Amino acid sequence: MMRSSNRKRPFQLYQLVYGLWLLAFVIAPLALLLYQSVSTTTGGLTLANYQRFFQSGTYLAMTVNSVWYAFLITLLTLALSYPTAYLLTRLRHKQFWLLLVILPTWVNLLLKTYAFIGLLGHDGLFNEALQELGIGSHQLLFTNWAFLLVAAYIELPFMILPIFNAIDEIDPLLLAASRDLGASPWQTLRKIVWPLSLSGVKAGVQTVFIPSLSLFMVTRLIGGNRVITLGTAIEEHFLVTQNWSFGATIGVVLIVAMVITMLLTQDKQEVRS
Repeated sequence: MMRSSNRKRPFQLYQLVYGLWLLAFVIAPLALLLYQSVSTTTGGLTLANYQRFFQSGTYLAMTVNSVWYAFLITLLTLALSYPTAYLLTRLRHKQFWLLLVILPTWVNLLLKTYAFIGLLGHDGLFNEALQELGIGSHQLLFTNWAFLLVAAYIELPFMILPIFNAIDEIDPLLLAASRDLGASPWQTLRKIVWPLSLSGVKAGVQTVFIPSLSLFMVTRLIGGNRVITLGTAIEEHFLVTQNWSFGATIGVVLIVAMVITMLLTQDKQEVRS
C-alpha cells in the first residue's frame, strides 16, 4: 500500500501542475476574452457586439472569406503533403528526409514571410526567371495566389508529419498481402493505405485549417489589402481602432469555428473511446 501511494504522488503532482497550467493559460484567457466580448465601456454586460457582427454583411463576408481561404490552403497543402509523405515512407533514411521537411518550422515565421517578399517582388527571383524565359515581369506579390502559395508553404510540414506517421505505422504485411493477391499499386493505395491513414489526414487537416482561419501576418505582408479575413479584422480592432470588445467578439466567433472544425474532423474511434 505504501509503494502504490508513493507511485501515485508524482502522477497527482503532474495533474496538479497541468491543471494549474490549463487554468492560467487556457481557461482564464478564454474567460477574459468572452467577458470582454460582452462587456461595455461602463462595465455592464451586453450582446450588442454579437448582434452587430451577425447583422453586418461585411463581417459575415469576412467569415466566409476566412473559411474559404482556410479551405483552399488546407486542400492545397493536403494535395502536396500526401504524396510527399507516402514517398518519404518508401525512402531509405526516411527519418533524415523527414527532418529536412520539418526543418523550415525552426525558422521564424516573419523571416520566412519576408523571404517570400524578396522572391515574389518586382525585382525578385521569380520575376527574373520569367524575364529570362521571355515572359516578362508580372505582379506576383499582393495577389490571392501569392497568399495561398506562402500560406501553404508555411503549413506544409504540419500536414506532412501526421500523414507520414499514419502511413509509416501501417503493417507492411498488409501491403505485401495486397500485392500477393494481385492488387495494383494504385488499388493498394486506394483500398488499404488511404483508409488506414485517414487518422493522420484528419489530424493534418486540424493542424492546418484551424491556424489558417486566423492568419493575419501573412495576409498583410503577402496578400496586402486584397485578402481580408477575421484575423486581420481582430488585429485592426485591437491595435488600430482600440475597440477591444468587438475584437474579442470576433475572436470568440473564430474560436467557435475552430471547435466546430475539430468536432467535424475528430476521429470516430476517439469519440467512441
